[in-house]
Amino acid sequence: MTAPLDFSNWVCPAPLRDYPAIVMGHGAGGKLSAELINHLFLPAFGGPRGPLTDAARIEIGGARLAISTDSFVVRPLFFPGGNIGELAVNGTINDIAMMGAQPLALTASFILEEGMPLDQLGVIAESMGRAAQQAGVTLIAGDTKVVDRGHGDGVFITTTGFGLIPAGVNIGPEQARPGDAIIVSGPIGLHGVAILSVREGIEFGAPVVSDTAALHSLVSAMLASGARIHTLRDPTRGGVAAALNEIAADAQIGIEIVERDVPVPPAVQAACELLGMDPLHIANEGKLIAFVARDDAERLLAAMRAHPLGRDATLIGYATADHPGVVVARTGIGGMRVVDTLVGEQLPRIC
Repeated sequence: MTAPLDFSNWVCPAPLRDYPAIVMGHGAGGKLSAELINHLFLPAFGGPRGPLTDAARIEIGGARLAISTDSFVVRPLFFPGGNIGELAVNGTINDIAMMGAQPLALTASFILEEGMPLDQLGVIAESMGRAAQQAGVTLIAGDTKVVDRGHGDGVFITTTGFGLIPAGVNIGPEQARPGDAIIVSGPIGLHGVAILSVREGIEFGAPVVSDTAALHSLVSAMLASGARIHTLRDPTRGGVAAALNEIAADAQIGIEIVERDVPVPPAVQAACELLGMDPLHIANEGKLIAFVARDDAERLLAAMRAHPLGRDATLIGYATADHPGVVVARTGIGGMRVVDTLVGEQLPRIC
């Protein structure tokens, strides 16, 4: 049989999801999250304005700025490798960096629950300040509110970040094109499994530490390489699967990855096998996915591997003109499977 595979009918359409109230899955980064944005928020705010990127682009006085707002409601507040404070700073910086921008400043808003221990809040605030200082970013404004006991999970943090997009840089999901090489900057799934191990008290044979990190310096090194980078995305909620599906939909391309080439740490693989999860759906907080012109893939890999945050960068697949909007993976036994986005939640409250 030589005819090309037709993936268009491999994913059965889900029945219309009719929820009269918000459920946790609406915040999990999967299909419910997309429906909430596309069918409630966008119409209410005046309709679509182009691809939904990690940050908005706006031009002011001839300068192109990237602006992103994000909220952090992770539970527990402290986890192996970090806490909600540095996660808020790093996560917002990364959204800006995925537009090719250099972060300039952040604002922060705190929703504090009555009874939150001040010593814990102090550690979180100090972590935020230290993460911002290490990234060369200034916290310039903020706000604080307190809610009744039992209504806040200790602290919720909302941040807004501002960054400057260099001249000549034009990065976005709609820029991905058939033939692009797809690179992931390192091992996936660490943040989600780190959160799960603490929350559920499960050990997976080896300690798992969150990968939370600010990626703007890695992005700067990637841009300096001269490689033709079309798209960048940090695979947070919904993991690599959600990120690839969003790019495939925005650019109307197909994506084919090789499952064995995706770097999955043994502890993450063990956790997923134990709990019946797919590593491609597990959240990350210090990794990025890059779509780059195929001829520039080796140049970009060399630049990434020379940076501490990209030393394990790996080529995992290519974009294709076939099956637009669909992501598929070649399995270890030579078959193909569709990599879809989850409808609801798999691992709640990871960021």
